[in-house]
Amino acid sequence: LRQMRVEDGPQGIIFVHVTLAPSLDVVGEQKTKPTQHSVQELRRIGIQPDFLAVRCTLPLKEKTKKKIGMFTNVTTKDVLSCHDAKSIFEVPQMLYDQGIMDSIFTKLGKVGMVNASANWDKWNKITESMINHEDQKVKIAMVGKYVTLADSYVSVNHALKHAGAEIGKSIDIDWIDSESITDYSTLSNYDGILVPGGFGTRGSEGIIQTANYAREKNIPYLGICFGFQLAAIAFGRNVLNLEDANSAEIKDDTKNPIVDLLPEQKNVSDMGGSLRLGANEISIKENTNAQKIYNTTTINKRHRHRYEINKKYIPEFEKNGLIFSAESDGGKRMEMLEIPSHKFYLGVQFHPEFNSKPGFPEESFAAFIKAASEK
Repeated sequence: LRQMRVEDGPQGIIFVHVTLAPSLDVVGEQKTKPTQHSVQELRRIGIQPDFLAVRCTLPLKEKTKKKIGMFTNVTTKDVLSCHDAKSIFEVPQMLYDQGIMDSIFTKLGKVGMVNASANWDKWNKITESMINHEDQKVKIAMVGKYVTLADSYVSVNHALKHAGAEIGKSIDIDWIDSESITDYSTLSNYDGILVPGGFGTRGSEGIIQTANYAREKNIPYLGICFGFQLAAIAFGRNVLNLEDANSAEIKDDTKNPIVDLLPEQKNVSDMGGSLRLGANEISIKENTNAQKIYNTTTINKRHRHRYEINKKYIPEFEKNGLIFSAESDGGKRMEMLEIPSHKFYLGVQFHPEFNSKPGFPEESFAAFIKAASEK
């Protein structure tokens, strides 16, 4: 880092150092010693910070900023208070209000650039939509294999919140372990059920039962990747009455492999780096719920899978009310399934959560939460 500043010059690199100013609860005094010592160690290796982003519980007092600036050789206006906020989305405005943009323009020699305040107005509208909806909750059951570590599904969690914010709702997510769930009637306490991605045998039966329960009880359902595949298996078992219907990933000698290995994977012995990955073009059939959701017949979505829907079962599925409404690779791979007669029942082979962002929720999540919010 020090070498980058030397090579690019002071107007090409900015150093921002994140430090801590703890408060003593008894008197509320903000302590500056941790920041002083941290900057001292940084300067020892030849790096002088341009900004100090000081984490603290309450806004930094002016006298604290001056003290930090004096002992760290950072101007007071560049000592930024990064105090606790109701939402992480409030932090950009917090820094903007302290003049960070003007300081950045000055340090990088970009003085005179267009004022960005209009953009902040747009961001603040998005921020406002992301908070203050605690009285309007939508309860979502997320049934998966890795729920003991909520960050496993962090992209899905945020995509749900983006979708809720769009319609002024707060999303209340309960993570339910698909391996330990036994009383599926508890799922009736939720406005919607989502099954995220996953691999392997463990917990798969719980997901299959969950997908079937959502179908039978007309509860909005969104299945992603593994949740898409196991929803098809649930339909095969309970509607088509296919004995031993399963995925070849879960049971390789199943009599009815509704989900089978990708053809190009048949002779792959070294599994490392052999998944179907990346964005692929998907064709959506006309006059389907999928087309209504995306308002187009062509989308590009990211994938991460090795197994796919076995096409030989598709005629029986569609004869009994479940249709595959999107495909890719010239019709070789099924990408979306839906049950038109259901309140909302959608499965997607791709990972839509990667296309969601604040203010611009991904379409399938938006449609799912909208359906879940309608009593």
